[in-house]
Amino acid sequence: MVLEGNAICYSGYREGQSPDAGIFPSREEIREDLLLLGRHWNFLRLYDCTRHADLVLDVIQEERLGMKVLLGAWLGAEADNPGCPWGGVHGPERLARNREENQAELRRLVRLARLHPDSVVAVAVGNEATVEWTDHLVPPERVLEHVRWVRREIPQPITFCENYVPWLGKLDALAAELDFLSVHTYPVWEFRTIEEALDYTVHNWKSVAERHPGKPVVITEAGWTTRSSGRGIRPDNASPALQAIYLEQLTRWSREAGVLTFVFEAFDEPWKGSADPLEPEKHWGLFTVDRRPKPAVARLYPELPVAEVHHDA
Repeated sequence: MVLEGNAICYSGYREGQSPDAGIFPSREEIREDLLLLGRHWNFLRLYDCTRHADLVLDVIQEERLGMKVLLGAWLGAEADNPGCPWGGVHGPERLARNREENQAELRRLVRLARLHPDSVVAVAVGNEATVEWTDHLVPPERVLEHVRWVRREIPQPITFCENYVPWLGKLDALAAELDFLSVHTYPVWEFRTIEEALDYTVHNWKSVAERHPGKPVVITEAGWTTRSSGRGIRPDNASPALQAIYLEQLTRWSREAGVLTFVFEAFDEPWKGSADPLEPEKHWGLFTVDRRPKPAVARLYPELPVAEVHHDA
């Protein structure tokens, strides 16, 4: 895997669509998205191996887009986590079903990686499944078992995507088995101001890199939400202007430092989080759900109308 380029997290769900409901974007909608993103980003991160991933990889191949993909397998909870504030207790029957579904997901990961060896340049076996607040807890030793199984099946490099904290001790055994480590860093979730944000991100990355010398460390999520209801993020600390500042600083640093960084994320996703329209989970996109560029990327798409800037605070 060549660790350079412009990278972004892509999940193409529009109004009325969601992975939870099994309602996926159409082939034409994904084609529209990839032609738009492909003008600037050459790396995509995908989160699961549903029909969404099938269509993305098919479109990349059919349109000869040349985009490279970090393909993720979504792992459901294999253990209860009473410490999760929004519901991490599932019960033995649900956990047993999840273990079966995780095996099926990993088989889909292997199938897609084999089917698209030119596009799928690396795979991620799980996402935020070991951090203390996760609602889909998978014990590190189980993640390691999954990684070893995938390793026997495909030649692509393997990673695991996680918040920076577990990489600082909890995941030492797992880290030793991975080809590279994938870190998530969100200054705005941790009440940092824009003046503190980049230094905080760099500190998060550096703490993991220093813990695991000689192991490549990429950032697979870093971003800034543009609206907030106040749940976890102050409304005055969420805006398109702040997103634009953070993206510019993050992009400059990642290029100068040679750290591949996947911006979170391409498009706003209305299905996420609570029903509150100001729920911050819905507003991390560099584009709105109707594919209008926000100020952070407006200069890259001068022919498109810029998204309206909201002032909720």
